[in-house]
Amino acid sequence: MEQEGRMNDKQAVVDMLNADLRDEHAAVIQYLQHAYAIGEGEEACEIEAIAREEMRHFDWLAQAIVALGGRPDMERGKVDLSGGGPGEWMARDILAEEGAIAQYKKHIAAIADSKVKRLLQRILADEEAHHDIFTHLADKLAGGKAEAQEPLEMRKAEGVPPRVLDILQQGVRHEYTVILQYLYHNFVTPHCEVGRELEMQAINEMQHLGWLAEEVAELGGHPDIAHAALSLEGDTAQMLQADIEAERAVALDYTRQLDEIEDEGLRKLLARIRDHEVYHGAVLSDLLAEVEETAKPEEAPGP
Repeated sequence: MEQEGRMNDKQAVVDMLNADLRDEHAAVIQYLQHAYAIGEGEEACEIEAIAREEMRHFDWLAQAIVALGGRPDMERGKVDLSGGGPGEWMARDILAEEGAIAQYKKHIAAIADSKVKRLLQRILADEEAHHDIFTHLADKLAGGKAEAQEPLEMRKAEGVPPRVLDILQQGVRHEYTVILQYLYHNFVTPHCEVGRELEMQAINEMQHLGWLAEEVAELGGHPDIAHAALSLEGDTAQMLQADIEAERAVALDYTRQLDEIEDEGLRKLLARIRDHEVYHGAVLSDLLAEVEETAKPEEAPGP
């Protein structure tokens, strides 16, 4: 049995950090789903702010994993979407924070690496603050009409044309997929410029996810935040090629779908997202050309 603070095996530390990473990922999705379901207002904004902090933790943990020679696990832990309304959802979020606090304390005690310990202590401070915020929100949102709601995963957008909902949900799934793929490529590529750009692209795709998920929730549905297969293998050039193909495919999808949407506001939203995707593809193509040019062997000087 490892003594407290004596865990020096890098793989064991990577395993612990990946467990933390999966839980941060799950927390982001759980909290966003609760914010989307609650809708506009101060409480939803507070929950989204916590989700953004969990995203930052996710980024820090992934970087630490790569620094130790590991690979970030892009799958997520358990997301608890049970409960019949905002007060009950906050109770689930409190439980998520309690689990995170206990696990971080355990990992801090077990790990010897001072840099990793310091990182986990920094994250732990946030989780303790999140617990307090969710406790306050649970008290604020408990009771009344807010509790008379069905579980989130049972929600259906009644009266909405099925094809409209399908288009929105397809967009949600696509945006979530490329967020994970671009973040992973950012974490593992040795090319700093490529990594920075991929991170910026992922942030923009996160905006798209939020816009589309909010549309689904406002229509009375439940955003389907699930990902398709991720392209994670290969060198930087191969990763960029996969990302370019994803951008080209979704730009075509959004273009075709515009003809199926009658609502002018929704058409404008899809057109805006489509134009962003076209831009992303062009930027990634430029980066790929630069990477390929750099990889070319230097020509020997002539006689």
